[in-house]
Amino acid sequence: MKETSVLCLLFLISLLSCTTNQARLTVSPSSSQIFKGDFVSLSCEEDDSSAGWTLRRNTNIGNTTQCGDGWGKLVNSSCNISYIIPSDSGVYWCESREGPISNMVNLTVTGGSVILQSPVLPVMEGDDVTLLCKTKTTPSNLPAAFYKDGSLIRKQLTGHMTIQHVSRSDEGLYKCDISGHGESPSSWITVTDEHTTTPPPTSTPPPGSTSITLPPSLSPPVLSVLSCVGSVCVVVLLVLLVLLVRRCVHRKREAEHEANMGSDVNTEITYVQISHRQQQNKDFKSEPDVIYSSLK
Repeated sequence: MKETSVLCLLFLISLLSCTTNQARLTVSPSSSQIFKGDFVSLSCEEDDSSAGWTLRRNTNIGNTTQCGDGWGKLVNSSCNISYIIPSDSGVYWCESREGPISNMVNLTVTGGSVILQSPVLPVMEGDDVTLLCKTKTTPSNLPAAFYKDGSLIRKQLTGHMTIQHVSRSDEGLYKCDISGHGESPSSWITVTDEHTTTPPPTSTPPPGSTSITLPPSLSPPVLSVLSCVGSVCVVVLLVLLVLLVRRCVHRKREAEHEANMGSDVNTEITYVQISHRQQQNKDFKSEPDVIYSSLK
C-alpha cells in the first residue's frame, strides 16, 4: 500500500512538472497583414521573465530560425523588425528552454497597397469581430468590398465590417478590395470555443494568397507533448525499477533467513545423532566385560 502511494505521488509530480506557464505572443501593430516596409514589434509576455523565452518563426522558405539570426533585433523582451519584407511572412511563436510554446501568429507581408486588418489570434465563439480594409496611403476609410472564401459578403462605405456573434460557420479565408487601389491578400480567421495555441488549419487558399503552416516535424506543440509524455514515462520506469529492486532484496533476505534456520536444525539433528551413537558404543563396550567376568 505504501509503495502504491509513493508511485501515485511521483506520477502526479511528473504531471505537474509538465504544466508550465506559457508566454503570450503579442504583435504591434495588431494585424495579421502588414505592409512592406512597416515597423513590427513582437513580444513574448509572461509573469516569469526567467523562463528564457525565444521568438522563433517558420517562413514560406521553410526555414525555422530565431530572432537575431539574420532577422529582427532583440530589445529587452521584444523582437523588433524595423523594415519588414514579404519574405518575413510566416508563423511566429515563443519557445522556452523547457519546450513549451506560446500562441502562434501567422503574419502576411504584402508589397501591395491594400491590407485586411483581421484578428491575429483565434476569436471566441459569440464575440464580435471587426475587419478593416486599409490602404497604405490616406485616407484609409474608403468604400470596400469584403469576401469570404472567394464569395462577396457585402460592401461597406466606411471600409470596415463587423461580424456579430461569430460562430464556426464564420471560419474561412477573408479578403477585401478597394476600387482603384487593389485587393488585399487573404487571411484565415479561426473561431474557437476556447483559447487555443494551434495555428490556423490547413486550407486551399485562392490564387495570390499566402498560407504558411508548420511542418509536422517542426511543430512545437508536438515536441512539448512528447517531452511531457517522455518525462512521465521515465519517472514511472524509475519507480518500477526501485520497486523491483526492493522486491528482489526482500526475497534475498527471506531466502537467507530460511537457509540459516535450516542450518540450525541440521546442526541440532547431527548433534543428537552423534550423542546417540556414542551412547550405543558405550553400552556395546560394557557388555563383553560382564560376560567375561561370569565365565571366569
